[in-house]
Amino acid sequence: MKPKKVLDSFALLAYLQGEKGQSAVREALSPGCQAFMNVINIGEVYYILARARGREQAEYFLYTILPQLPIEIVTNGLEAVIEAARIKASHSIAYADCFAVATAREKGAAILTGDREFEAVSSLVAIDWLR
Repeated sequence: MKPKKVLDSFALLAYLQGEKGQSAVREALSPGCQAFMNVINIGEVYYILARARGREQAEYFLYTILPQLPIEIVTNGLEAVIEAARIKASHSIAYADCFAVATAREKGAAILTGDREFEAVSSLVAIDWLR
């Protein structure tokens, strides 16, 4: 069985920008692994890129780079939104990050991140830290 990883915005941005931890993301995107990402976290990547590099670069990411990556995009119905809200209600973590947690729990996957905010939910889900 392939290892399963949920990428948060921190992990995908590290990969896209060639930052520390990109090798772990590359591994998660390899054929030996199954990678997931919630649409909310993709939205985070978009707005961070748009602010830092402009809307044109964010659009390039969304329509050119993202479709080429072996990432299963996870959408949210009401049940998933409420699960993220439950996590937010009981843990000190950003609401968007709660969607990564909910996705990891749904998929039986570990979260791949370097965002220390996820320490608050380490009792709920496995976390693979970028190094």
